[in-house]
Order: sequence, then C-alpha cells, then structure tokens
Amino acid sequence: MNPVKNLQDKIAFVQGGSRGIGAAIVKRLASEGAAVAFTYQSSTVAAEKIVSEIVGAGGNAIAIQADSANPELLQQAIRQATEHFGGLDILVNNAGILPWGPLEELTLAQIDLTLAINVRSVIIASQEATRHMRAGGRIINIGSINADRTPIAGGAVYAMSKASLVGFTKGLARDLGPRSITVNNVQPGPVETDMNPASSETAAQLKKLMALGRYGKDSEIASFVAYLAGPEAAYITGASLSIDGGFSA
Repeated sequence: MNPVKNLQDKIAFVQGGSRGIGAAIVKRLASEGAAVAFTYQSSTVAAEKIVSEIVGAGGNAIAIQADSANPELLQQAIRQATEHFGGLDILVNNAGILPWGPLEELTLAQIDLTLAINVRSVIIASQEATRHMRAGGRIINIGSINADRTPIAGGAVYAMSKASLVGFTKGLARDLGPRSITVNNVQPGPVETDMNPASSETAAQLKKLMALGRYGKDSEIASFVAYLAGPEAAYITGASLSIDGGFSA
C-alpha cells in the first residue's frame, strides 16, 4: 500500500473500474486510503481479483455489477455503495466506449450506445452522487484528448461525446461550488491498455504525433486522478486537464 494516505477515511465510487485505466484508478485510490466501490459490466473474474488484491493489502473495496448504459442500475449501484460504506466523497466517471469509423457507416444503435455510456451515464452518476456526497467532495470525469484534437479520421462521434464533458464539467462546477465540491475533467492521450495496445499499427501512427513519442501508462492517469481527489487539489474546479504526452502540443 502507498505510505501516503491522502485519501484516508474517504469513500470513492468509480464507474467502470474492472479494466485498464479504471482498474488502475481503483487500485490507486485504495492505496491512498480510500474505501472504493466500483462497477463492472461483465468482467466478474477481473473485478473479484481487484477486490481481493485491495483487501489483501489491507484496503477496503467492493465490486458492483452494473451496466452504465442502464440509468436505473447505475443509480442503484451508487446507492448500494453509499449504504455499504456510509457516505460518498469521490466520484470518478470512467466508463466509456470507443466507436470508430466513417459517420455514414456507424449505426444508430452504435451512436445511441455511445451517448448512453460516454455522456448520459456521466450525468446520471453525477446526479445521483451529489444526493449523497459530503461537502468538499470530488467529481472527476475521464474524458479524452480527442475532445481537443482528433488527427485520424473516424473519430467524430467519439470526439463529440468526450467534448460534451467539457461543458458539463464547467456547468456542474458552478452548481456544486457552494458545497466545496470540485468537478474536473481529465483528458488522457493514448494510453496502453488491453483494448489499446502500444504495439498496434494505429499506435505507431499516434506515437509520431506525440512530443514524448510513447503511449501513457494507466498508472500515470491514475496518479493524476488521485491528486485531483486529494486535499492539495481543492482549488481546482471546472477544468479540463490534459495528460497526453504532448499529443496536443
């Protein structure tokens, strides 16, 4: 466990926390002392493994199966987490999908699902979380640098879904400021995960567009999220913050 316990006695809920960046965020928040509830859709084995690792290291975590495209299940998961741990201090909206292809080839079902998970679930989770969140809480949305820069064709719908988080973050920061709740949007660049390997043909193209010439690590995104969730970031709100290896430089 991390010797620095910046999040001791805090309670966190991570939407989409069983794989990739989400799993790294769950583990990092737990390592800094937070009790963490997280959702997963179908990766039961992976979710149980994360919980086992955290509990085995002396932390506290639960996994809740819930499809982020289903508003009722998402609301229920947040209520279950707050009842289990006795409150809520941190919400991380990490669930997302990546539709890619020419606009004329995307189906209506693909577009609707993208909006349901990448946009609506952020709104629904934030709405439910604020009903339970204590003063001084944190809402952290995981957006994408593609909201600012989409240099490869096929990402129009995805970029649009992530760009919407910029405006939502600003507006919600105003709404929740009187309660000392901060709202921020983290915009990762290309990050190596099982769904986005740094060894792919697309990755080779993207690396050429980055100042550092490499993919990010999920742990690097997680550390940034943990900072925003901690006490030293109390004066940051309404911001969209890029962590992209110079992809947008």
